[in-house]
Amino acid sequence: MNTLPITDWMDVIATEYLSDFIRDGGGSVKFVVLEEAKKPRMEELLKSASEEKSYLFVSMEATTVRVHMPQDIFFALAGQIDWRLSARRLLLTMLSRDSYSIEGIDPGKTDSVVRAVAEANGLEPEFLIAGLRPKIANEVFKNPRMARAFRVAMTHLCNTEAQGTVPGPYPAQPLLDWLTGADTRVGNVRPFQIHTPINRTTARYFLESALYWVRRVGYAGTVVVLDNTRLALAKNPKDGKRFYTRAMTMDHYELLRELIDDMDRLTGMLLVVSTDREFVNPAAPRGWNIYPALQTRVMDEVRDREAINPSAALVRLS
Repeated sequence: MNTLPITDWMDVIATEYLSDFIRDGGGSVKFVVLEEAKKPRMEELLKSASEEKSYLFVSMEATTVRVHMPQDIFFALAGQIDWRLSARRLLLTMLSRDSYSIEGIDPGKTDSVVRAVAEANGLEPEFLIAGLRPKIANEVFKNPRMARAFRVAMTHLCNTEAQGTVPGPYPAQPLLDWLTGADTRVGNVRPFQIHTPINRTTARYFLESALYWVRRVGYAGTVVVLDNTRLALAKNPKDGKRFYTRAMTMDHYELLRELIDDMDRLTGMLLVVSTDREFVNPAAPRGWNIYPALQTRVMDEVRDREAINPSAALVRLS
């Protein structure tokens, strides 16, 4: 099959997707087939283009993440988000809307944006905190675009960051552990009035909420690279890395199919599934042919013998 140079494909992704479509709230899933040695180059170019256009860039591999489990997909995403920074970014946006001077204040370089803004404007931090509380309640806690448990967590996180650093352990650490999967026990977050676990059933709602939150705090959107090459292996190489059974592979393909079907709810996300030729090999025992529902959503029903459509759902890169 004909292949497309990585740089040519990246030009299309940057101009047709990252410049406006994803930024405006669209969502898309792309499958790229390429050699293992070329994957770092593709990921490097995609990361550079994403950061240049103010996107949050996330990458995950099937060798380390259980990509057949939706909650683990969310945990892998959440583990690469600086949640405290995201809360400070939102607080700074709220304060700027009230005409407070925020010039020179970087939320990534200060633990207390409220104190920094107070000092820049000759005010007491408590005065700003009092004004922020109702805004946090209205814009975060009452925001229907996010799942209730998620927005409760973000409300506590924003209020904690508004208070600034305090001696001792970080007060909202249980929330961070719960979001990232470091400690999934619901009992640890019950004091925050959260009673919902992040599991196979609820993970999609948390994923939708996180993608919305990323855009809400000022990013253009989220670019995710998921390397699922490992799932095409039919025989365990016993190299110490994660191996997927046929049932696990089917679960992963079903999860990808669900993401494609729900893309209108996953706003502001470009998901790039990086794979190899075994994935599209009709003779492969673990390729996409074992799950036709995914294959029919990705394959090109009509294609030119010579020309390559760089905007297709699946592209072979060189």
